[in-house]
Amino acid sequence: MLVVVGLGCGGSDDEQPPSTQSETTAPTTAPTTTEESFEGGTATVTAPAKISEIALLERVAVAGHDGYDRVVFQFRNGLPGYRIEYVEPPLREDGSGNVVKLDGDAFVVVRMEQAAGFDLSVPEGALVYTGPRRISPDGTSVVREVVRTGDFEAVLTWAVGLVDQVPFRVLTLANPARIVVDFAAT
Repeated sequence: MLVVVGLGCGGSDDEQPPSTQSETTAPTTAPTTTEESFEGGTATVTAPAKISEIALLERVAVAGHDGYDRVVFQFRNGLPGYRIEYVEPPLREDGSGNVVKLDGDAFVVVRMEQAAGFDLSVPEGALVYTGPRRISPDGTSVVREVVRTGDFEAVLTWAVGLVDQVPFRVLTLANPARIVVDFAAT
């Protein structure tokens, strides 16, 4: 996973605000991002894939902002489907089932389907995501660590360790395709 502070973590005209309802797709108006007006929740947020091919993860960025911390997953080929939810430990690695240790007292899993960090559509395959598997960011107030817990059979899973259970919101951005998860600052 690549730690990039400030690059591609800011707002965009094509942002979509979070859904605080379980099992729904995000609405279409732009969010406000001040600490006093952070609109989010702790319920599971899901959305179907917006493409028919596998979305290829190119970059992961984590940055602190005024009132929230942001985790960005950037893709080639469009947006995969996703399920973002709080989970109880132990966290397990996809495929092997090995326990994954993660810094934090609350944990959010970001599960992206029809997504991978490795492109199997080319001869011999090609590694697309070349960043670190584990990010311990500086300058964040609630995000302690972000760890890849799986890239198996077109299911890409990352876990976010937080200082506490806080509201989050999910945005999707285009050009390039991104899934953005903002966590309210404490």
